[in-house]
Amino acid sequence: MSRFPFDYELPLHLIAQSPCEPRDQARLLVVDRNKQSLHHRRFFELPKLLSPGDLLVLNNTKVLQARLLGKRERTGGKWEGLFLRETANGYWEMLCQTRGQLHPGENIVVETGALKLTLEEKLSGGRWLARPALVAEGRFGNPSYDAVEILERHGHVPLPPYIRKGADRPEDRDRYQTVFAQMPGAVAAPTAGLHFTPRVFDELTECGVNWTFVTLHVGLGTFAPMQSDDPAKHEMHREWGELTEEAAQKIVECKRRGGKVLAVGTTSARVLETAAGGGKMASWRGETNLFILPPFAFRAVDALLTNFHLPKTTLLLLVSAFTGIELLRRVYEAAISDEYRFYSYGDAMLVL
Repeated sequence: MSRFPFDYELPLHLIAQSPCEPRDQARLLVVDRNKQSLHHRRFFELPKLLSPGDLLVLNNTKVLQARLLGKRERTGGKWEGLFLRETANGYWEMLCQTRGQLHPGENIVVETGALKLTLEEKLSGGRWLARPALVAEGRFGNPSYDAVEILERHGHVPLPPYIRKGADRPEDRDRYQTVFAQMPGAVAAPTAGLHFTPRVFDELTECGVNWTFVTLHVGLGTFAPMQSDDPAKHEMHREWGELTEEAAQKIVECKRRGGKVLAVGTTSARVLETAAGGGKMASWRGETNLFILPPFAFRAVDALLTNFHLPKTTLLLLVSAFTGIELLRRVYEAAISDEYRFYSYGDAMLVL
């Protein structure tokens, strides 16, 4: 791990291909920054590892069924697309993959046969603007459907390629989604939240630990590897998020009574540190491109719950800014040695 946190070697068999069953039986590596110590637990033990008055901040984004499979109408060739966002005029911004070269004006027929996409304009980075049309229910602009509903009917779970090469199963619709997901808009799951169950929330209540929600719609840029070992050369992606006035007030009250604010996932951490960037915690709504890397002075986050991340990613840099590079190196060495399960469907770590 000489180049950690920019890079490290992971045995392929440690990349989780399916989630732990049940969710809260995942392993939990507890990291104490003050004592520089590591302890092995299970996720369902989380409530007893916290103190009365602590506050969890969870990301309530909901993953879209954003992966689409189909054929090029003109050639019959296979096509795969990933919905990224809907524009103000109803077009879809998408990533497209196929053999050969796509052309403006070309039609794509999605595998169900009921959805057709017309490629209107090529953008940078393999992206296209596409015009969707429901074949049996009218042309483009049918007001009775929006992108979320169309994707729910015709799309697949957008699993990352390291999980079964992206091939989803019926159970992934439930398991690649947190039990508290509410706000549709993500194309990847906030993976630290995947371990929570109603049982865990009941025990948090019994232990006097509260929680609140933020929203950050996780985009592909979250997992994109950095192309340079120099972070200054990395262009940080933008993601839309929100911290409500109610959530901000709960965080302020937690701090006032001496409790810890626990960010559940790097996405929640980015929202909190964006909202606190002006020097005090306040409600916030918009896009953030906050790049957290060592050294960084955290204003809002006192503890962090997160999964184990891919090398060369901004996520790994964020966690190293919170733990310190050398401690995180020990954490990852221990996790690999003890064969923790890595990445989206893998185990978690709690940094106190």
